[in-house]
Amino acid sequence: MAVTERKSATERRDEILEAALVEFAQHGLEGGSTEAIARAVGISQPYVFRLFGTKKQLFMATVERCLRGTLEMFHTASAGLKGEEALQAIGEAYVGRLANDPTYLHAQMQSYAACDDPDIREVVRRGYGELVEYVERVGDVPAERVAHFFAKGMLLNVMASMDLLQADEGWAQRLVDGCRKDA
Repeated sequence: MAVTERKSATERRDEILEAALVEFAQHGLEGGSTEAIARAVGISQPYVFRLFGTKKQLFMATVERCLRGTLEMFHTASAGLKGEEALQAIGEAYVGRLANDPTYLHAQMQSYAACDDPDIREVVRRGYGELVEYVERVGDVPAERVAHFFAKGMLLNVMASMDLLQADEGWAQRLVDGCRKDA
């Protein structure tokens, strides 16, 4: 009989959120399976519900974690920088994440798609707002520049979701190159 390591509720919660990020990134709120999440962590499905209440609450906790992870990446990338240098560093780190870890991208896209639910919309708005406010503080640039920065980020999201960041199509390369200039 296999012996499973006893973990605290906090450790299990983190494992569940990590597995949920992958599951919801692939299948969204409606298609995501709490059974698959529980199986990935090696626990029972009722334990998932004991920690999170409902599938929707688990999804919202996953969205919060994903957006917080993006904010932490912004902080790390721009540490010690201000203005355009900070924006450039954040942009490069974001493109790197999109290219190397599509899970965060897919989770973000799924969170936007689920915004027809007012509770989920509030979680997404709050997390996205924190990203914008951080960029405003560290960038110390006019509102138009902040809007342009996030518009490029959303274009990169769409392109990454179509697997076009390293595509051979000329039009895709021109868009990516345009995003890299004047980040």
